[in-house]
Amino acid sequence: MVAKTKQAVSHRNLPMLLLRAREKMMERFRPLLSAHGLTEQQWRIMRALHERGPLEPRQLSDLCTISSPSMAGVLARMEATDLVTKERFAEDQRRVLVSLTATSLELVEALIGEVEARYAELESQMGRQVVERVYRAVDALLEGLERT
Repeated sequence: MVAKTKQAVSHRNLPMLLLRAREKMMERFRPLLSAHGLTEQQWRIMRALHERGPLEPRQLSDLCTISSPSMAGVLARMEATDLVTKERFAEDQRRVLVSLTATSLELVEALIGEVEARYAELESQMGRQVVERVYRAVDALLEGLERT
């Protein structure tokens, strides 16, 4: 029997490294979100709506990196707990616009200071320049990947 030789991979596993970095970042924020009764997905949706205003579910799915089927369930639960409202377009009843409620706006406003404090702590520990380089590198990576 002839032994197969392994082919060497010359590149590091970038998807795994990005997942590990995401996980380490979320370790800083999960306790904060949990203390306010929020999941990571709910927070991503709330932050996107707070920053961009009302959006359609498919726009939220793309922006928050949540699959459409999962988004439908998350939005239904968020609507049931008064975190979002859905309003149908007058000209096309199939389309829905998702907005934050007064309840969720208060929650976002309460969380912003704590979230910003976590980012300030990260910059203090890692150095502001390192964090800025990561932002630029990830932005450039996404821009390049979205062009292809």
